[in-house]
Amino acid sequence: MVGETCSSADRPWTRLIDDLVAGRWTDPDTGAAARVDFERVDIGPDLAEGAAELLRETMPAARYAVVSDERTYAALGRRVTASLGVAATDIVLDSPHADERTVQRLRERCRHADAVVAVGSGTINDLCKYATSLDARPYSVFGTAASMNGYTSTTASIELAGGMKTTVAAQAARGVFLDLEVSAAAPPRLSAAGFADCLCRSTAQVDWYLAHRLFGTRYTSVPYILQDEDEARLLERADGIRHRELSAIGTLQRLLTLGGLGISVAGTSHPGSMGEHQISHWIDNFAGAVHPGSLHGQQVGVATLTMARLQRRLLSREAPPVVHPTRLDESGLRERYPPAAVAGCLRASRAKALDAASAAALNERLEACWGELRTELLAMHVAPDVLEGHLRAAGAGTTPEEIGLDRDVYRRAVRHALEIRERYSALDLAADARLLDDFVHECV
Repeated sequence: MVGETCSSADRPWTRLIDDLVAGRWTDPDTGAAARVDFERVDIGPDLAEGAAELLRETMPAARYAVVSDERTYAALGRRVTASLGVAATDIVLDSPHADERTVQRLRERCRHADAVVAVGSGTINDLCKYATSLDARPYSVFGTAASMNGYTSTTASIELAGGMKTTVAAQAARGVFLDLEVSAAAPPRLSAAGFADCLCRSTAQVDWYLAHRLFGTRYTSVPYILQDEDEARLLERADGIRHRELSAIGTLQRLLTLGGLGISVAGTSHPGSMGEHQISHWIDNFAGAVHPGSLHGQQVGVATLTMARLQRRLLSREAPPVVHPTRLDESGLRERYPPAAVAGCLRASRAKALDAASAAALNERLEACWGELRTELLAMHVAPDVLEGHLRAAGAGTTPEEIGLDRDVYRRAVRHALEIRERYSALDLAADARLLDDFVHECV
């Protein structure tokens, strides 16, 4: 593998990442080497200038399709294509959306290519990742912004033909190349969105561990061990995100990369996607015409503050919350959602619903473990005002209005987000304890 023998001094931005990719990092839960599907991850300055060499070493091909949009072509795509010379064909998408229709069009336009190079961030990467997985064609990505952790994930967020946006299985990029100078030059709101997406670590961990302790579902601390050192370093320089400082953007790209790899090691997105992401997904799926075009990470940042406040309210109780049988309003749910979404929302809601017996059993577990569980969760929890300070330092929005979102739409998202996924979070505990409605009324 290229770069396998390089030291951390040679490749400071990929320290630890190189060990993960090479299979040299030991999973403390299993004692075995952690495995990820990625063959190469490079982070650093001046990667764009050596694009052809990087691609030919990592993903050799006779014909490359270089996929970008108007903005990412200008930022980096033109240089990648030029470096590959006659082996490359440009495919510049016009204001693309990550939906099934665009995926099919992209597949047709890439038929001639042996390999695909995505040049962009969320939308471009998801489109290429999914389209190439359907065609069993390799792809690599040159990221253009530190806006999300999807460069090192094996799933894609795609809008289905019925209008629902969902996560689909895709494939790992052969090579992930993150040029820090390009990332630092990206619009600041993109980096702020990536920072906000990282900041949800605490709320996601509290939710995931809560579900583990109450229902015995799987949990591993490995993703958080991988991120711990870099998270602390990033928070120390949050204001550098707003000012486009190369060192801060580099730390952000490292943490986003480790977050994605941690999800790969865990085999699930639970480590970084719980209640706060459900709120963001609800907005993307159901805000409709009043969706302001806010980025997923921007929405996650605001939702992370909301979840931190809800978790704090629950954890401030010395006595455990008392749950009741779930109020499953199926007729209301059918009215709230378009026909394409109803079956999935009903399935998710029914999977978590408590009847009288399961509510009684859960109350017994809460009574028995609340003191210990509360202590454990508080150790993972970060106070809402601390999170808010970090978001503001990075230039990220902290209220619905600051990201252009209607407050009433956001309230509905917080109240009903638990209906769209089977994952159990503090939203579910608060709803079954008859506390969620009051929280939304008083705090959202």
